[in-house]
Amino acid sequence: MFLLRFTSVVIPALPGTAYAVLSGALLGFSQGLLVICIADLCSCSLSFFLSRRYGRDLVTKMVGVKLIDKIDGLSKRHLERNFFLLTGFLMTSFFDFVCYGVGLTKASWRRFAPALVISIAISNPPIVALGAGLLEGGKLLLVFALLGVFILAIITGLVQRK
Repeated sequence: MFLLRFTSVVIPALPGTAYAVLSGALLGFSQGLLVICIADLCSCSLSFFLSRRYGRDLVTKMVGVKLIDKIDGLSKRHLERNFFLLTGFLMTSFFDFVCYGVGLTKASWRRFAPALVISIAISNPPIVALGAGLLEGGKLLLVFALLGVFILAIITGLVQRK
């Protein structure tokens, strides 16, 4: 499970959510959540550091030519300065792309790591719980968490402008 999830994040073209659900189904909630969280922490960190070290050329090869400009622009314009927006985007299904994009910005590891940990802690439990059969409405909980984070991001953006 660890290798499947890790690979699906480092190579963003592979779907990763299914592995979180499968992890909950095969390993149970606690062990499945632990495996998925560690895989996400390791793979997202690797994605950040790969793009930081090797730059835009590597990221283009990993995410594709079509997405690189969108990811790079979004990261530099918004995610680099707004912690809550960064955290919110890391909670979406595009988190693997976001990790590469943020690595291309001037955002430090110290700014990226807490956002990553918070996003993993909030977004992974409902999905793994779905697989473990513990939570039928897990996606609804995730939607409310995402809405809350994006509201905080908007408030942060407005305060930074003034």
